Amino acid sequence: MPTELIIPDTEIEFTAIRAQGAGGQNVNKVSSAVHLRFDIRASSLPEAVKARLLALRDHRITAEGIVIIKAQRYRSQEMNRQDAIARLHALVNGVARPPVVRRVTRPTLGSQTRRLEGKSQRSRIKSLRGKVSES
Repeated sequence: MPTELIIPDTEIEFTAIRAQGAGGQNVNKVSSAVHLRFDIRASSLPEAVKARLLALRDHRITAEGIVIIKAQRYRSQEMNRQDAIARLHALVNGVARPPVVRRVTRPTLGSQTRRLEGKSQRSRIKSLRGKVSES
């Protein structure tokens, strides 16, 4: 399985919107920001990747399984479009490889004895903090 998944351009939908923030008159006239919409369920991605994407707890993925990315970092619409595509690829390729399953291990004998020695040393220090009795 390739590590780099390819998303066809036909599955990505772009909408030009006006960018927020500073920019003077230009920000009120030109729609330079881009909304990217990508339907996970209707895509041609492998089923395992779709399942991992839908299981992600990401604010960019709606309950219907649509990824919405707003790109407004650059002043040109084409640069924002490329930025949105790059962020979508980063999101998809982040879940392309299945997570490595952790193998259960046991602590070594040395680490167990070091832990117990540390606990007994701390216990000795704390026991010496009590009241001093006059004998």
